[in-house]
Amino acid sequence: MVYFCDMNIRFNIVILIVFLSLGSLTCHAQRQPETDMSGSIYLTPMCIYNGDTIPYVKLPTVYIFKPLKFKNKREMAKYYKLIRDVKKVLPISKEINRAIIETYEYLQTIPTEKERQKHLKAVEKGLKEQYTPRMKKLSFAQGKLLIKLVDRQTNSTSYELVKAFMGPFKAGFYQTFAALFGASLKKQYDPTGDDALTERVILMVENGQL
Repeated sequence: MVYFCDMNIRFNIVILIVFLSLGSLTCHAQRQPETDMSGSIYLTPMCIYNGDTIPYVKLPTVYIFKPLKFKNKREMAKYYKLIRDVKKVLPISKEINRAIIETYEYLQTIPTEKERQKHLKAVEKGLKEQYTPRMKKLSFAQGKLLIKLVDRQTNSTSYELVKAFMGPFKAGFYQTFAALFGASLKKQYDPTGDDALTERVILMVENGQL
C-alpha cells in the first residue's frame, strides 16, 4: 500500500509543549441558562468552586514551541514543504489506521481460518483499488513519510502490519519492493529524535495552529 515512495527528513528539535488547564476546579456537567439583552437564551457549562457556581469553559490544548531558526532559504523551504506533506499524508495514515481496526474487529467474528483468509484477500484487493491511484500521486518523500505516519498511528510498522494480516512471505516481498526505491516498511517513527520536527508540525496541524 505504502511501498511506492521515499523520504529523507532528519531534524533534531526539542519539543516544548505547554498544556493549558483550568487548575484543580471540581467541575460538573451542570448547565445554567444565560439570557442576553435581546432575550436569546444560551446554555453555559457551569462548575462548583468553593461553593460558588461559576461558568466553566474548557480551553483547547495549545502547543508552544521554541521559534525555529533557519540557516538559509533552502532550509525554510524544506520546512514549509514538510507542512504541505503532513497535511496531505496524515489523513491517509488515519484512514489506514481505521481500516486496520475495522478489519481486525471483523476478523474476530469470522469462525474459520479459511473464511478469514478469504476476507483478507478481499480486503487487500479493495485497499489496492482504493489507495493505488492516491499512492501514485504522492512524491517519494510523501510516500516515505506515510510509512512512518502509519507506524505513528498504529504503533506498528507497515512491515509488521503486512506480516500480521497477510503473512511473512508478502511482508518480505513488499519490503524488498520498497527497498528498490530506497524505502523500508520497517521504518519506525521517532517523535523525540529524527522525527521531532515532523511531530511538531503534526501536533500544530491537528490543533489548527498551522
